Amino acid sequence: MPSIGIIGAGQIGRAIATALDRAGLPATLANSRGPESLDGIVAALGPGITAGTRQEAAAKDIVFVAVNWSRLSSALGGLPDFNGRIVVDANNPIEAPLFKPFDLGGRASSEVFAGLVPGARVVKAFNHLQPQLVAGDPASEGGKRVLFYSGDDDQAKAEVGAVIDRLGFFGIDLGALAVGARLVQFPGGPLPALNLVRFA
Repeated sequence: MPSIGIIGAGQIGRAIATALDRAGLPATLANSRGPESLDGIVAALGPGITAGTRQEAAAKDIVFVAVNWSRLSSALGGLPDFNGRIVVDANNPIEAPLFKPFDLGGRASSEVFAGLVPGARVVKAFNHLQPQLVAGDPASEGGKRVLFYSGDDDQAKAEVGAVIDRLGFFGIDLGALAVGARLVQFPGGPLPALNLVRFA
């Protein structure tokens, strides 16, 4: 499997790390305050999750980004060109706890996000489920919990789809970023917070 980094150690970032560790997929977790600030968090997440710098996490084959929208620019600023590597946009253009949406000028949030990760093959995923569902057992209801993903690069989507499958979820490809990202964007899209389960 490809190497994996996570930028953002909030609820979604930790949920993704929990799911990866449970599936035996190691990952490097990073935040804005440095690896030493993550000692307690990584100890609680599991042996496969290690703390690293933003640069170390961003150098992996697949990089998950889950950061408060207002902090995205600073979280991604100064990183080198991603040079064709996969970046998973797990963000929503809204700020907790007020849940006030950001004005994106009519653009999809993933269009804005793509401008912050030059050279990346962007896949939108892991943003529509609540964190406890991402971290929880995807088969807990007798089927496979659904995870949507979308992107413009078929190979990148296939690699993210393989990770989704390894985690035990049922991935559904929503097509191109311009279409799929809007469907799962919160607020505005029809799919966020839907806890769907596929039964075989």
